[in-house]
Formats: sequence, C-alpha cells, structure tokens
Amino acid sequence: MPSPHQGLRNGETPPRVPPHHHHHFHSTVAVQKLRRFNTLILVFRFAAFCFCLTSTIFMATNSRGSNYPSWRDFEAFRFVLAANAIVALYSLAEIGVSVWEIFRGTTVLPEIVQVWFDFGHDQAFAYLLLAADAAGTALARTLGGSDTCTDSNAFCVQADISVALGYAGFVFLGLSSLLSGFRVVCFMVLGSRFHI
Repeated sequence: MPSPHQGLRNGETPPRVPPHHHHHFHSTVAVQKLRRFNTLILVFRFAAFCFCLTSTIFMATNSRGSNYPSWRDFEAFRFVLAANAIVALYSLAEIGVSVWEIFRGTTVLPEIVQVWFDFGHDQAFAYLLLAADAAGTALARTLGGSDTCTDSNAFCVQADISVALGYAGFVFLGLSSLLSGFRVVCFMVLGSRFHI
C-alpha cells in the first residue's frame, strides 16, 4: 500500500492543510462584526426617530386657542412639523429593516438595491430636515424680537424646543447616512455591504 507521502522527495515536507475550524472561526467573527455594525445603525436610527417624533409632538401641540399664536400660522413651523414627521416615519421603517437584517442576516430588498436605497434616502431626508430646521431657526429669531413672543412667551419657547429637537434628529440621521455611505463604498469595491 503506497504511503501518503510517497510522491515527496527527500527533505520535503507534505503541504500543511489548514484546519477546518479556522474557517469557521473567521466566519463567526465576520458575522459578529456585521451584527455590531448593524446594531450601531439601529441605535442611530432609533435616536433619530425619537428626536424627530418628539419634535413633531412639540410643534403639533404648540397652539393654545384662537386668541394665541399657533404653529399653523407660520409656514416655517409647518415645514418643521412636516419634515420631522416624515423623517420619524422613515426612521421607524428603517428600524424595522435594521432589526430584520440583524436577526435574519440578509437585507429586506436585494443587497444592491438596499444599500443605495438607504444611502439615497438618508441623504435626501437629512437635507430636508436641515432645511426645515434652518427655516424654523430664522423664524424663531424673527419672532424673538416681536410682540408675538412678548405676548405669548410659552409659544416661542415650545417652538424653539421643537426646532432644537429637529437638529438633534438631523445629527443622528447624518450619522446613519455616514454608515450607509460606508456600506455603499464597500459594496462598490468589494461586492459586499460590509468590509470583513
């Protein structure tokens, strides 16, 4: 019966075959890194949802009767409410997508569609939110020196809080956008949404 090393010359050693468990360990580490990355995105999206939802509630309840100013009377404040409500709904949907990806290990849409969908919408809604908050800030400054805030200081304070919460939502949506942009770059370079 021939020896398994029969074809080797004197002084040669048989090629070393890497043990199978190394590959399994690499796969496990890769899955854990991907899960941590997706969990970080989930945290940012949850924070954006909370801030934008709270901003929407603060603005929507900023009305104290017919004899007092209301957010409906000011176009910029209507813009703030609409933008924060849209981003809150979008963030809620993306929270569901992130949870799906963490537990299933796959994207809801085909991977190439998912990475571009997330990045494109993150960018668009971040700019929308920033524009709305900038308009709200400009109006709040104008009202600060007018009789509106003198007669109804609570209205102006609540509007300021709503705008500030919107900025906080923008920050976390921007962080989500950076991570979704990283996924796009990885997909374009490596063919996968995450560098492992």
